[in-house]
Amino acid sequence: MEEQKSSARLGGTLMSAQAVQRLLEEMAGGRYAGLDRLPPEVDLAEWLGVSRTVVRDALSELEREGYLERVRGIGTVVNRGVVGLGNRMDHKLEFHAMIEALGRTPHTDHLMVTRQVADAATAAALEIPAGETVLVEGKRMLADDAPVLYCTDVMPLSLFEGRTDGIDFTRPIFDILQDRCGIQTTSTVARLRAVPGEAAVRRLLGLGADKALLELEETCYSRLCRPVVRSRTLYTDFFDFALVRKLG
Repeated sequence: MEEQKSSARLGGTLMSAQAVQRLLEEMAGGRYAGLDRLPPEVDLAEWLGVSRTVVRDALSELEREGYLERVRGIGTVVNRGVVGLGNRMDHKLEFHAMIEALGRTPHTDHLMVTRQVADAATAAALEIPAGETVLVEGKRMLADDAPVLYCTDVMPLSLFEGRTDGIDFTRPIFDILQDRCGIQTTSTVARLRAVPGEAAVRRLLGLGADKALLELEETCYSRLCRPVVRSRTLYTDFFDFALVRKLG
């Protein structure tokens, strides 16, 4: 597909992305876990087996994400408070990984996949003509046996070239888009608020009368800045989220 070919052309950052992941792992629980500062770029490059340019790009990304600060005359300072965070709302949230990180086993049930006609709001968010057919996926997620969220994802059917046979929609939607459509989602515009939630969803999540839900509405974009998913997730208080804000 055109999106897949274009994404391949944009893949020159792969080495720095791998360096970012490796450094994060080492800062969290590896050779740099107890350090307040990282070694100089030249030492990191030698250890990682990459160029200093790759290391510099990786450190720039880690600095943008708040994991570290590069201070002239001092070096690369690690922000231990950020490195130790779990679920960050300024990052892509993937339910299975979040649940597994808490030592639980994720499960999906009450899965419904339908085809619907896009209303005006959906069409505007996904930049498609009103009345175009969209794929709507709704499902409940459990951690072990405890219901923890309900999610609805809406996507243009055209992304799948009209064919959805054989797709396992219990899988993460980002993985489905990557594997089936060749689309990598890289950013979202999100809105967050506390809501009571619909009665049917409250029953599915087993909520008491005194409990509210955390609603996250997102429009997710591909690497080519194309809106591909409109998502609404209702979270119980099973999750504890963090948000890192860069102030300067």
